[in-house]
Amino acid sequence: MVANERVRAAIYKAGLSVDEVCEALGKDRKTIERWINGHLPYRRNQHALAKLLGVDPSYLWAPTSVEQSRDLGMAEMLAIWPVRSLVPIGVWVELFEHAVRRIDVLVFAGFWLSEDPAVRQVLARKAKSGVRVRFLLGDPDSAAVQQRGEEEEIGTAISAKIANTIHNYRQVIQAPNTEFRLHNTTLYCSIYRSDDDMLVNTHLYGLPGHMTPLMRLRRVPGAELFSAYLDTFERVWATGTRLAALPEVV
Repeated sequence: MVANERVRAAIYKAGLSVDEVCEALGKDRKTIERWINGHLPYRRNQHALAKLLGVDPSYLWAPTSVEQSRDLGMAEMLAIWPVRSLVPIGVWVELFEHAVRRIDVLVFAGFWLSEDPAVRQVLARKAKSGVRVRFLLGDPDSAAVQQRGEEEEIGTAISAKIANTIHNYRQVIQAPNTEFRLHNTTLYCSIYRSDDDMLVNTHLYGLPGHMTPLMRLRRVPGAELFSAYLDTFERVWATGTRLAALPEVV
């Protein structure tokens, strides 16, 4: 059995001794040492130790086989629609309504979503309640947005939609705990994240988003799908440029 150096390192980084971990979790020293030496704890113990050390359980215990990785991925998949247009707008409202920590959105325009007053209202209300809201919209002057318009054979329509989206969200943009950024990256998928739930709209060459598949994910400890899309959002967020302040809404 191979020692789990991630467990050992996380305990050290947390500034704890093995004895302190034993006391906090109500376990004997031999049990904790077995975990460090590579023994896989029961799931409830995985969560307890990860919470104590301030890390995700999936960091401490990665899937041990292809089958386990596949099964965990399937556990994350709650639903899939062949095209986004089949999904009722209420699904997005419900997604954002349940957020208590953060809402993240990655799109080029997402104009269709910004048109719905219920979506705008829940986003503004959540931001005012303390939920961190982050939006990534495409830079209308970027090569990526222009290329997407050429691929869909709609010219500069996407750039115009981005401007309209910004206008529609003007009250959300000015709410506390909210930040909008523009990005110039290729949009491989649109992401709508609310805490540990996520909608992912995959994109197909030459087709608009409403004609391409959408799946609903929920984070499962040790699984990889949700984390992979969240990492994508974070990488694009790091490249984004903050949207300039808008005139005050009266």
